[in-house]
Amino acid sequence: MTRIKQFAIAASAIFVSGCTSINVQPVEPAARLEHVCIQENPKVWVKDFLPVLQAGFHRHGISSEVFLAKVPDHCEFIVTYTARQTWDFATYLSHAEVRIDRDGRKIAFAEYHLKGKGGFSLMKWQRTKTKMDPVIDELLSAYRSDPEPRD
Repeated sequence: MTRIKQFAIAASAIFVSGCTSINVQPVEPAARLEHVCIQENPKVWVKDFLPVLQAGFHRHGISSEVFLAKVPDHCEFIVTYTARQTWDFATYLSHAEVRIDRDGRKIAFAEYHLKGKGGFSLMKWQRTKTKMDPVIDELLSAYRSDPEPRD
């Protein structure tokens, strides 16, 4: 095998390892999700993650409120999340999880993950909104979606 062919194979393997993995267990329509309480995660450094998450619920006709410590008594659906960023000349979202619980039991879950932290893919530097909107839309696919104006 020539050196050029070996290099091409190695480069392809590195490039392919930068794929995105999305795993979603959507909310069932029977849940009748109308309002969620999102537990703020102060360990998340991805500054725009919480606003993107709230906008995603709003886009599907679901109101939200954020709490930090004690769960408000009126909250039936609790959303927890984690988001990690990675650095490669700039920071970018590399992993995120969103979980929805009802009565302490998981009813829905979504995970976004950049395999190999994105490798050489230029897509890894996309905005949090660009990465998470399709994940949130799949998570809430049983609920209406209002198109948002493009910015």
